[in-house]
Amino acid sequence: QVRLVESGGGSVQAGGSLRLSCAASGRTLSSHTMGWFRQVPGKEREFVAGIKTRGDNTDYADSVKGRFTISRDNAKNTVYLQMNSLKPEDTAVYRCAYYSAAYYIPTTPSEYDYWGQGTQVTVSS
Repeated sequence: QVRLVESGGGSVQAGGSLRLSCAASGRTLSSHTMGWFRQVPGKEREFVAGIKTRGDNTDYADSVKGRFTISRDNAKNTVYLQMNSLKPEDTAVYRCAYYSAAYYIPTTPSEYDYWGQGTQVTVSS
């Protein structure tokens, strides 16, 4: 069993920055791909970013490329999402996800096995 806890969400104005953290317990993250997703009411969960085990292979949704950076600290069993130049359309609940393998970076939610509860990010114009 893996427990994931996100933190770092909040309310910011457009153009601002936030750094989300996802701390894991119950199992080490170092051998697994991790992902960040976001969801707004009435819409499907959307892939934001993913990172493979050593952090040297990442993937991003087109909508966040150049603005968001995913990283990980395996010694701290934590994954991060640095979000810069935030836009109102980035408003969502952000959740981290654990993939029980490391072959690639899945972009569909159903491929991930464990999820955090999420942290709200609100960007005002």
